Amino acid sequence: MVTIIKKGSSKAVIKKQVEKVQTKKGLDAQKYSGVIKLKDQPLSIQKAMRDEWK
Repeated sequence: MVTIIKKGSSKAVIKKQVEKVQTKKGLDAQKYSGVIKLKDQPLSIQKAMRDEWK
């Protein structure tokens, strides 16, 4: 996200813009825990994907 602060803006306006950006919620990673069912171990999948570049 980009916040544009114009030259000459008052401190109150700048504070409002900064607070607006900071109050957003983050990602709830717990919601996705255990959703994907894998056939192989994650480490073996990762190694196979890295070996594809060679």
